[in-house]
Amino acid sequence: MKIGVLALQGAFAEHIELLKKLKVDAVPVRLPRQLEGLDGLIIPGGESTTITKLMANYNLAHKINELAREGFPIFGTCAGMIVIASGVANGKITPIGVMAIKVKRNAFGRQVDSFETELSIPVLGKKPFPGVFIRAPLIESVGRGVEVLAKLADGTIVAARQGKLLVCAFHPELTDDLRFHRYFLDIISGKR
Repeated sequence: MKIGVLALQGAFAEHIELLKKLKVDAVPVRLPRQLEGLDGLIIPGGESTTITKLMANYNLAHKINELAREGFPIFGTCAGMIVIASGVANGKITPIGVMAIKVKRNAFGRQVDSFETELSIPVLGKKPFPGVFIRAPLIESVGRGVEVLAKLADGTIVAARQGKLLVCAFHPELTDDLRFHRYFLDIISGKR
């Protein structure tokens, strides 16, 4: 299996390292031609405005949109979730609009308001998952065909899936827990 990690800005190196722990061929993606031959793509956390501008500058937005509409697996974490959403409640961002979710950027406050919490994510098993939230977005609403995977104690949606599209508001790549990435690999292989 060969997974691309969008490497324009943000936590792409951490995703690549985590995928290597799972014995997966992980490659950085900076140009449209580097999407060829991949089994899936991760769009990492970072700064969503910068990522979307760079995607447009490098002609990646249209190609990724096209692939997603053809059923190509994409996993968006934090800013990556914003990038693939169909709508963004705040900020001047044009997402690629392939997943039927509306998100709110920086929903939990500034960098100093970052936090960690244990999340119940039933598709990953009974053991809580360590959620690392850094200037995190949240999912305000979900459309048809979207499965909510995780919520905070107050009901805030922080992870979801729609077919082969997977998103989370937190940073699984900043933990030692491999289960969320393994779940994405299972989606790609058809096990989930």
